[in-house]
Amino acid sequence: MNTYTIKKCENDALLLLNEQGQEVSCLDILRGAEPHRVFAFDGQMGAGKTTFIKHLCEQMGTADIVNSPTFAIVNVYDVTLPHSGEVYHFDCYRLKDIREAIDFGAEEYLYSGNYCFIEWPEMIEPLLPEDTVYIRIAVLPDGNRRLTVTLPD
Repeated sequence: MNTYTIKKCENDALLLLNEQGQEVSCLDILRGAEPHRVFAFDGQMGAGKTTFIKHLCEQMGTADIVNSPTFAIVNVYDVTLPHSGEVYHFDCYRLKDIREAIDFGAEEYLYSGNYCFIEWPEMIEPLLPEDTVYIRIAVLPDGNRRLTVTLPD
């Protein structure tokens, strides 16, 4: 398990610090989780899940507008880092049950080999691959965030 601190800076930039207080990039999270591709983001409403995913996709080289796929359920972004391809960004908050996820083809996305970033993963937990990386974002009293990355066994 790795823990990071996220500080929001002026102009909406994020400063990500490792446990030693050194600045790291969002891409370092992906590199540290190689070869895993599915990331389940957990945190209360407003904790910063979408904001972190936005910064992560931007660092992956997307030119697409990254926003919450609340009503679409899945957004697709083209990226260039760490390799060219697509990233699937899920927001499962509005799903009523697992059947809805199956109906829109969630498993095809999850097992595609492309990066998948999932908000509200508990809604589709039975569909997630065994090697899913869990990222918890917690709001700290000072307004910063603690990001905890748990790799699969």
